[in-house]
Amino acid sequence: MSRQVALLRGVNVGGRNMVSMAELRKLLESLGFEDVKTHLQSGNVVYTSGKSPEAAAAEIEAALARDLGVPVPVLARTGTELGEILKANPLGDVAADDALHLVTFLSDKPDAGPIKALDPDAFKPDVFKHVGKEIYVWCPDGVRNTKLSYSFWEKKLGVTATARNWKTVSKLHELATAG
Repeated sequence: MSRQVALLRGVNVGGRNMVSMAELRKLLESLGFEDVKTHLQSGNVVYTSGKSPEAAAAEIEAALARDLGVPVPVLARTGTELGEILKANPLGDVAADDALHLVTFLSDKPDAGPIKALDPDAFKPDVFKHVGKEIYVWCPDGVRNTKLSYSFWEKKLGVTATARNWKTVSKLHELATAG
């Protein structure tokens, strides 16, 4: 059994894919997940499971579409993995505002070729770094203004992606590792 975090993409945004957090908790409990907690209204769920994060994400994604009519991608990480993501932070020396410092979570570790082929200067003032199954992004002019959105990475890398700001990732790690 491990504490995990499911990251639902695109729920409760712009009046689309509306899911109450109480309904989301109830859905996960009905799937057998334990100690289910939600954070914010944007599809962040912490739970305990004996399944791998990938298997849990697939089950949650299928249940959302089947039971709630909300077909959205779901990615998951363990609390330990979130701790490693926070510790790795390759942008800690430049990211000065947690709301503008993003972690883009990827469904798979991408081939490094397409990332290496990108010219970092083409995205300035934004900065990005790839580590494992995450892309760290610093958007000093605002998240809405960055070209380095989750959809950019999906198209460029051929993976499913979703992003959370540093403050949210830190809080999810705290919830996933609280004793």
